[in-house]
Amino acid sequence: MAAFQVTYSLQEINTAAQQFWQFAHSCRILAFSGEMGAGKTTFIHALCEELGVTDAVSSPTFALINEYRFPKQGKEQIIYHMDWYRLRDTEEAINAGLEDCLLQKDAYCFVEWPEKALDIMPHPYMWIEISSEGPNERKLTAILKQS
Repeated sequence: MAAFQVTYSLQEINTAAQQFWQFAHSCRILAFSGEMGAGKTTFIHALCEELGVTDAVSSPTFALINEYRFPKQGKEQIIYHMDWYRLRDTEEAINAGLEDCLLQKDAYCFVEWPEKALDIMPHPYMWIEISSEGPNERKLTAILKQS
């Protein structure tokens, strides 16, 4: 089982995002878990900067999904940034079309609050836990889930 861990401050977040992407770039689905205010959206924003996303990156809490684009090997690549916090259950996720995004083989999916509809997460995916280690420090732990 592949695993990655990094502790970082807000000033070090871009370096942490770069290190994380070196580890996780081959995984298409990234599931970000952590308490409210742990820094999931902030880390995703830094990760998108690392990838060269020029779109405005923001929390899709009310829209459920934001779409961003970045260049990869001369082609435009899609990122679906999803926030499942407001979902009631898996059925609501399916009805909202979130499963369709997860099944697109040519897009990355960054999912906040994946616990809300874990049943629709296709394997493999990267489970990323972000936790607060104090007022200015966060710990990110990532594990590849294969089945």
